[in-house]
Amino acid sequence: MRCLERGFVVWLTGLPASGKTTIALLAAAQLREAGIRTEVLDGDWVRKTINTDAGFTREERRRHLIRVAWIARLLARNGVAVLAAFVSPYRDVRAEVRKIVEEEVPFVEVYVKVSLEEAIRRDPKGLYKKALAGEIKNFTGIDDPYEEPENPDLLLDNEKVPAEQNAERLIQYLAKRGLYEGPPQPLRAAGVQRRGL
Repeated sequence: MRCLERGFVVWLTGLPASGKTTIALLAAAQLREAGIRTEVLDGDWVRKTINTDAGFTREERRRHLIRVAWIARLLARNGVAVLAAFVSPYRDVRAEVRKIVEEEVPFVEVYVKVSLEEAIRRDPKGLYKKALAGEIKNFTGIDDPYEEPENPDLLLDNEKVPAEQNAERLIQYLAKRGLYEGPPQPLRAAGVQRRGL
């Protein structure tokens, strides 16, 4: 594995169950195959390990994401490609995250788009069902808003397009931006567990 001279942060945002982590894992597999040190950060893992005290109010979500922004920046400035998959529902907080990261390394905002109806249909963890039943409060898309990005660097329709194809589009975008060297290669999904976060 090699470190890039300068890493970057790809921030995947979207509704719960939109497929952010699945796309991040697929893209990370290709970056690693190219010999690039890559880290995937996602909401579940960070909440279980680093931000165990993080709640779901607006201010708690903000603090959670700002911590992640600094971690991602630290990794990227040391030559690591970082793929961060977080609901990150508020535009102003995403702008704050971008500002923190872009002071030192490139930042790419990717909007992984699915309709609320599709996210509810997928619901791999049963969280929408619980939120609709009133068992979970402040759940994004139900009783807490998701503010769609107005000008994302890349929009991936993950409802009509397969996750593998969207991961390829992400890799192609990184190559176009000069963040990824080498021609994009077909993604191999072997060993990558699909997740719907």
